Amino acid sequence: MDGTVQPQTTQADAQREAVIRVRGLRNQFGPQVVHDNLDLDVWRGEVLGIVGGSGTGKSVLLRTIVGLNAPAAGSIEVLGVDVLNGPQEDRRRIERHWGVAFQDGALFSSLTVLQNVMAPLREHTGLSEKLMESLGALKISLVGLPQLSCGKFPSELSGGMRKRAALARALAMDPEIVFLDEPTAGLDPIGAAAYDELIRELQQALGLTVFMVTHDLDSLYAICDRIAVLAEKRVLVEGPIEEMTKVDHPWVQEYFTGPRARAAQQKG
Repeated sequence: MDGTVQPQTTQADAQREAVIRVRGLRNQFGPQVVHDNLDLDVWRGEVLGIVGGSGTGKSVLLRTIVGLNAPAAGSIEVLGVDVLNGPQEDRRRIERHWGVAFQDGALFSSLTVLQNVMAPLREHTGLSEKLMESLGALKISLVGLPQLSCGKFPSELSGGMRKRAALARALAMDPEIVFLDEPTAGLDPIGAAAYDELIRELQQALGLTVFMVTHDLDSLYAICDRIAVLAEKRVLVEGPIEEMTKVDHPWVQEYFTGPRARAAQQKG
């Protein structure tokens, strides 16, 4: 046995559509192997929380799926397209169907919030400037930012506002999939709860699939439909959060049965 906990396949699982399918993924940096033979499916319309201890490669997995890291081996399909080995034009086309919000926002410091949100539209479409401005302003409003923020630079925003601006940019192309890297990191409890609520509302209203790297137990209980735990260089277990306490693994037990987990469960 390799220690991987294999979830049971149910009839409901068989009827679901995997919008992301990762098989045999190996990520390696020099002699350091981060992932080895990692498999993962992400179902359409779910909020999937990716968790794991320090050094398990949560953000590396996200960056690999969206093409910012080249793996040593394995395959990745997004919406049926081979994003590692398929034709470049297919890869270019599929990028229009996802949006990414990184932990620090990764906004262009020299551009205003509106210009940041317009950047994907400028890259991928031939829309007029006026229409891009209108769409950008709509996305900014959608994430709960005031219209006054359109003309501000990232340095003029609070941390929470920068995260919302990054989310507005991720939504610019009306994506099917949104990738979030530690979206509530650095936020106070009230701000984090408000952001969680925003994600759930947008996910339901827009029919999004959300791939969320997080360590925030409150977020896991509040909005995630399913959890995937990274450990031992692969996905150790995946399933609803209530099943995590049944997993016989030291890190999983400590994480999901500790005092913080019990407090988060009561909130959720």
